Amino acid sequence: MSSTIKLVFCLLIAGFVTLSFKARPTDFEIIKGKVVAELMETKIDAGRVTAILDRMKPDGSFKNINYADLSRTAGFPHRFHTSDLLYLAKAYKNKKSKYYKSKQLKERIIASLTYWVNHDFVGDNWHDSQITTPTNLGDFMLVIGDELPKDLVAKAQPIIRRANMNASGARPSGDRIVIAGILAKNMLFVGDKPGFDEVIKIIAGEIKFNTGKRGMQSDYSFHHREDRVNNTTSYGYGKYANEFGNWSYYVANTQYAFAKEKINQLVDYYLDGIYKQLVYGIYTDVSVKNRSITQEEGPFKPHGVTEIERLLISTDYRRPELEEIMKLRKGEAKPSQSFSKFFWQTEHFVFQRPNFYTTVRMFSTRNRNMEEPYNGPGKTTHHRADGTNYLMLKGDEYHNIWSVYDWQKISGTTILQKPRLHGPENIQLDGLTDFVGAVTDGLYGAVAFDFISPHDQVKAKKAWFFFDEEYVCLGADIKSQPNLPVATTINQALLRSDITVMQNNQVKKLPPGNHELQDLKLVYHDKVGYILPNPATVHLSNQAEQGRWSDITDQKNISKEVVRKEVFKLWFDHGKSPANASYAYMVVPAVSEQAFIASSQNNRQVEIIANTAALQAVKNNKSGITQMAFYQAGEAKISKDLKISLDSQGMAMLKMQGNKIQELTLSDPSRKLKSVLVTLSGTHQAKGDFFTSLPQAEQGSTSILVYLPDGDYAGKSVTVKFD
Repeated sequence: MSSTIKLVFCLLIAGFVTLSFKARPTDFEIIKGKVVAELMETKIDAGRVTAILDRMKPDGSFKNINYADLSRTAGFPHRFHTSDLLYLAKAYKNKKSKYYKSKQLKERIIASLTYWVNHDFVGDNWHDSQITTPTNLGDFMLVIGDELPKDLVAKAQPIIRRANMNASGARPSGDRIVIAGILAKNMLFVGDKPGFDEVIKIIAGEIKFNTGKRGMQSDYSFHHREDRVNNTTSYGYGKYANEFGNWSYYVANTQYAFAKEKINQLVDYYLDGIYKQLVYGIYTDVSVKNRSITQEEGPFKPHGVTEIERLLISTDYRRPELEEIMKLRKGEAKPSQSFSKFFWQTEHFVFQRPNFYTTVRMFSTRNRNMEEPYNGPGKTTHHRADGTNYLMLKGDEYHNIWSVYDWQKISGTTILQKPRLHGPENIQLDGLTDFVGAVTDGLYGAVAFDFISPHDQVKAKKAWFFFDEEYVCLGADIKSQPNLPVATTINQALLRSDITVMQNNQVKKLPPGNHELQDLKLVYHDKVGYILPNPATVHLSNQAEQGRWSDITDQKNISKEVVRKEVFKLWFDHGKSPANASYAYMVVPAVSEQAFIASSQNNRQVEIIANTAALQAVKNNKSGITQMAFYQAGEAKISKDLKISLDSQGMAMLKMQGNKIQELTLSDPSRKLKSVLVTLSGTHQAKGDFFTSLPQAEQGSTSILVYLPDGDYAGKSVTVKFD
């Protein structure tokens, strides 16, 4: 081969290599491509495009939007302008759309964007201008921005850049990571790689514990604000977790890929925080909803699986558990998990078995009771943390009941029956007691609430005891000063079946209506049985109720149409100004009517040991489990041969096998104690690291000094195992 030919050959090879190198996209371009590709996954409905264009005026505004009303309660309908713009842009860029590259559509898009940038609508709610509008316009630019007049794009930039890390909404919480994501997308659009590098570092650092402040808590609950109200499945899910998950997917397999330990911590948060506060990990749990509960929802359906698919791109950590949730949501598996979990940072308790899911929501001096009704919704939610106990078998038992709901008869609560609720400005209040918590070993548990209503000063000792097939609810020392009735509601849910009752030892079907039932023993409705251990007088309503969504929110543009729904409601009336009232009932979920009646004559072998102001305790003779809430130092008699005493307030759970103690689980709901001294009759050998055993042969007893968790883990339970 001549030298000339060799030279030409080498130059050709070098040229191919150079071209090949130039053709390879950078990581920055790869990420942008992923983001745009996801935006373009939207299926285009030509009818929707036509409807949008029909609403659009010649100047680019829309007929159905009141642009003059920027008030917080208006709900910023202007967002539909920018979201419709985004949809039109997708229709224009989608090759399968009949509007692909339509000159007429492009003209309408330019006119509508021009109208927006010329008026620059800024709502009274910061969220409108820092998140809603920048999100829609930022996505819009990624889809079509390179085809728009440059001066128009430039005019939109200051509006989009209201989403920045110095914005008021970019505080540590669910909103910070969302704003960072909007900013990152805009950096992709404008080609600002150095800016993108910086904001990706911010996003990567957001998954962390921030216990006691805004963000993820040490128990995997989430606080969006400094009021310490539970926001795990709202801001902590749709914003915080999912936004981080989205970006972990966008940057996967690039130089920007997030650290594996961060993604694994996100997996822990999903599995141990979010999914344990969803019904079976599938459906929204109404007990953790806040002000949004007064807004009508769409059809009842499971959550999607995209978030899980994206996690599994970056990690195999806890893969079987994630895949199980995916199967559940797709309808490919049935619930199988059994667990008990107390979110001690948030005072929310969850108990699940494969065929039922139930919760208790509380508050204390450590946190506030409920989210404020920001921007209008939630104005009837005063009592939704007063020991609320919802029960779900299918998950839809309360779906959209709220427009007809009696907000002073909330499931599980003890509430003063006032002529009307206090004003919306008095919803969020500080708790007045610190003995609020639970004892749990991860499978079984009990809850105690030394309750004082910050609204009405009603006082009660309330406790719940959870077992495999039933749970027991106790109330004692119920007091109230106003000359008004006080009611404890067992349940208020959608009426789904006939009502069967056992009254005066007679089983019968109950006709529709409002009933006062004396000497009542049993109630059965919708595969759930309710037992009165001692027959009592109970009120029951099984009839149509009516209301309007506009009655329970101060938002504008809400339907004023009268809604009618069949409602089941069961409650105790403690009378006016009760001085020492009490209640006791048992709930038996997921049971047939025949099996329920047959098993209830001996109260299902469940024994109430005590229900007083000092001690509430329940023993399940089938499982050998006894659960106790000591509101002060005291003693509980478990059997003729076994007593347990605590030298202080606290909660305890004993697991027995015959006459032998297997486990003792303890907690301090007050979060004040470093240790608790437990004395058990008889001699027992315990093992473990966080206690000291003190056998007292002379007294025939064993004392155990148990050291309790402190700091971020105060309120968490500890278990002592016995030989």
